[in-house]
Amino acid sequence: MSATDSGVRAGTHTFSWQDPTPTWQAGATMSGLEIWRAVAAGELPPPPIGEAMGLTIPVVEHGHVVFAADAAPWMLNPLGSVHGGAIATLLDSCVGCAVHTTLPAGVGYTTLELKLSYVRAVAADAGQLRAEGTVIHAGGTVATAEGRLVAASDGRLLAHATTTCLIMRPR
Repeated sequence: MSATDSGVRAGTHTFSWQDPTPTWQAGATMSGLEIWRAVAAGELPPPPIGEAMGLTIPVVEHGHVVFAADAAPWMLNPLGSVHGGAIATLLDSCVGCAVHTTLPAGVGYTTLELKLSYVRAVAADAGQLRAEGTVIHAGGTVATAEGRLVAASDGRLLAHATTTCLIMRPR
């Protein structure tokens, strides 16, 4: 299939973002669950990467987060499918934020490891993609979570991931 008969045309992708400082500062007094519920409700600004990816947050629960974004032509790789980096960003976001929802105020995390498996190519016209992250283990030093990226239209698995996060407590 050539680019001209794929339906993909030249275009632009622009986005704006809010100052994320209030969200970062909220971490001192709000739990991760409270922060992500406030971001999902529009009460705190989302991270700029969320704005760039067009993420919405339909589900926020303790140990569980769902992000949604539409596949788009600006995400394409040289082969005409959604770039693995965009897929990785969706999965890294949902698994990391699922871990964040288990943390109390003042406690942060960072990704130690992210492992992804791509199951099938994702077309630019795939529609809404849903990245669902669920915590497997929430320990005092390390947390693990798993994620699944599916096509919202039919639930087909597109990719899955696991993460290991380091829990960072104040000294």
